[in-house]
Amino acid sequence: MSEPTPNDSPTRPQLQSAAATFALLSAPTRLHVVWLLARHEYDVGTLAERIGTTVAAVSQHLAKLRLAGLVAARRDGRRQIYAVEDPHVLTLVEQIFEHIAPDGSLAPDPPTPRHPTRPAP
Repeated sequence: MSEPTPNDSPTRPQLQSAAATFALLSAPTRLHVVWLLARHEYDVGTLAERIGTTVAAVSQHLAKLRLAGLVAARRDGRRQIYAVEDPHVLTLVEQIFEHIAPDGSLAPDPPTPRHPTRPAP
């Protein structure tokens, strides 16, 4: 594989958007909301109950996540139902929790090919 050229590098807007997304997900409650919504649809009350916080707190987190496009909402009667529908966000959340063990340490990686620019041991 060849050395990346400047044209292969992410653009400044891409870097800023990616950093903003990671910043949003850096709050444990927001990450918990996204993790739950990546697995099932919930209303705000059920999310608050599952997370163990207030409806007001979850509503504020949902507003930020919706504004960023990480969470979608649909109306069901008088309730708003939230979900993560973007396959990229679903993959991101799945990958990070596959990489982190339940005790918070890094999970052992499965055997994979080495990075193409690193020599074999």
